[in-house]
Amino acid sequence: GDGTVVNPSKVNLDLGEIAPYPPYNGFMNAMPAYVGFSDVAGLKWAGGNLGERKKRGIPYCSSLILLVNPHINNFIAVLDGALITNMRTGAQSLVSMSPVTQKFDIEELRIYDVSRAALERFREDMQSAIPGRIILCDDPKDAAQGDAVICVTQSKDGFLKEEWLSPETIVFPMGSYQECEDDVLLHADKIVVDHVEQTLHRGALSKLAAEGKITRESITCTIGELVAGRAELHREPGQRIVCLPIGTGAMDIGCASVVYQRALEQKRGQFFDFGVSSATEW
Repeated sequence: GDGTVVNPSKVNLDLGEIAPYPPYNGFMNAMPAYVGFSDVAGLKWAGGNLGERKKRGIPYCSSLILLVNPHINNFIAVLDGALITNMRTGAQSLVSMSPVTQKFDIEELRIYDVSRAALERFREDMQSAIPGRIILCDDPKDAAQGDAVICVTQSKDGFLKEEWLSPETIVFPMGSYQECEDDVLLHADKIVVDHVEQTLHRGALSKLAAEGKITRESITCTIGELVAGRAELHREPGQRIVCLPIGTGAMDIGCASVVYQRALEQKRGQFFDFGVSSATEW
C-alpha cells in the first residue's frame, strides 16, 4: 500500500492438478518478493499434492522459503514455509475484514468441511479463542449464514450459491479457484484484492476475467491501500463486498524475515555456508 514492496504475480507449475501430464495430482507455486520494511528479498516455493502424498498420509502442503540479502544477492536463510503459510492465510482475512468493519465481536461462527473430523479438531483448537458459539454444519448452506463468509478450499465447482447469501454479506473466496457461483462475484458492489494483476489470472475472478466480465476497472482497491490509508471503502446498507486475499509472496517473505531475525536473536536453527558468506555476516 505504501509502495515499498515489489511483488510479481505468482508463477504456477502444474504437476497434474489440472493438466493431464505429469500425472501427479499436484502443483507448486513460485512467489518472489522484496519487502521494504525488513529490507529482505525472497522466494516462497510451495504447493499441494492429492496424489502420492495423500496415499502416504503426508500433509497436503509442502513449502520452503528462501531469503536473500538484496544488497549482494547472498542467500541468508532457508525456512520451512508450511506453518508460515497456514498462519498468515488466516491472518490476512482478519486484516482484510478490519478495514471494512473497523471493529467486531464474533457472536457465532458456523463452519463446514467435507471432513467431520476436521470440524471437530477446529472446534477444539479454537473454542478458547472465539467468544461466541462455534456451530458445526453438515451442509455448506447452513454455514453461509452471517455477516461474512470465508472459503478456503481447492473447490472448482462453484459450491457457494448466490441464493444462500444476503445482499450485504462480505464474501472471501480465498482458494486458488472459483469456489462460488458467477453471480456471487458479478453482484458485488465493491471488490477488494491483495494483488490486482495476480487476481485477474488466478483465483475466483480468473474465469470471469478471461471472459471479459471482470476487468481491472472492476476492482475497487487493494487491501494494502486500505491499510496504508491510501484508499477508503464506504459501504452503504445492502452493498456486497467481495474480498480476494488469495496470497502474495510479500506476506510470506515479510513473516519469514521476522522469524529469521528472531531465530538469530534466540540462536535457533542451524548455520550453513552458502558459498560467499554465512548467515551471521548479514
